[in-house]
Amino acid sequence: MSWYQSFGLLELTFCLVFGILYLAYLARVLYVAKAVGSSSKIVLSKVILRSSYFLLFIVALMGPSFGDSKKEIKSVGKDIFFCVDLSVSMDAFDVQPTRLQKIKFELKNITDAFNSDRMGIIMFSNEAFMQCPLTYDQSALNIFIETLNTSLVPNTGTDFGPPLRMALTKLNDDESPLTQQKSKIIILISDGEDFGEETDQIAQEIEQTGIKLFTLGVGTDKGSKILSRRGFKKDNQGNDVVTRLNSNSLKDVATKTGGKYFEINETKNDVSRLINTINEIEGEMRDARQVDVTANRYYYFLAIGLALFALDYLISVKTMKI
Repeated sequence: MSWYQSFGLLELTFCLVFGILYLAYLARVLYVAKAVGSSSKIVLSKVILRSSYFLLFIVALMGPSFGDSKKEIKSVGKDIFFCVDLSVSMDAFDVQPTRLQKIKFELKNITDAFNSDRMGIIMFSNEAFMQCPLTYDQSALNIFIETLNTSLVPNTGTDFGPPLRMALTKLNDDESPLTQQKSKIIILISDGEDFGEETDQIAQEIEQTGIKLFTLGVGTDKGSKILSRRGFKKDNQGNDVVTRLNSNSLKDVATKTGGKYFEINETKNDVSRLINTINEIEGEMRDARQVDVTANRYYYFLAIGLALFALDYLISVKTMKI
């Protein structure tokens, strides 16, 4: 037998109060019986009866659990990699407060929605770096999300190829507990400025493996200047650089892999649609095990205690004869 809670201060307090009050009651009965010369032995039946249902109430309060039964516990989940663009254009503020800050906020919402799945982060510009490997630790994942900034990677352009290649390699790792490719997901997050030459090839490989690829574009068609420590970023001719969302490149990657394109701009936020789409993907069973299940059977003890309490109330005992 196991217990929902141990014998603690609450139960001890109840026992002490009951003991003190009942001893006071017994002392009064014995005093009166002695005074009138009557036998007090019959009081013993009431003592046993009341002590019995009081103890039953205490046992019920502690939540006794017993019973032999088995239950199968299944662990089902997905592997999700976020490829986050950290090129300087992500510091543009056409999406408030900046593109990157908005993405960091939405990433936390996405991770909250899939807290039973393994998730990882790859950061990139023209090169890709593993920021956080696949993990179940959501607290650690949120810390890595919070530290994302454009100074973490070299900024000489944007290339979708390296992060997609790295995500594909990690998801196909032999040590992965998942064997079904449909339960593996890559989410490419960028403003769409892709200067790579191998994106199409890697997209084709992803499509052939059956891994799901979704793209999330952030920015506006109007675009924005890029604020740096020395003012607005300028080109070689001294003109302010204006970065705009290039949704076509992201849509193209998603289309070639059979995925979907989502967008965040000044008037639209598709993160909820993205979450719903991922939810529709069937997860893979990682493992299944049999566990012993015991149910809280407090009601047996409570029912017997109430029955004895009713019996005590209905049956009167003469403790004195005059």
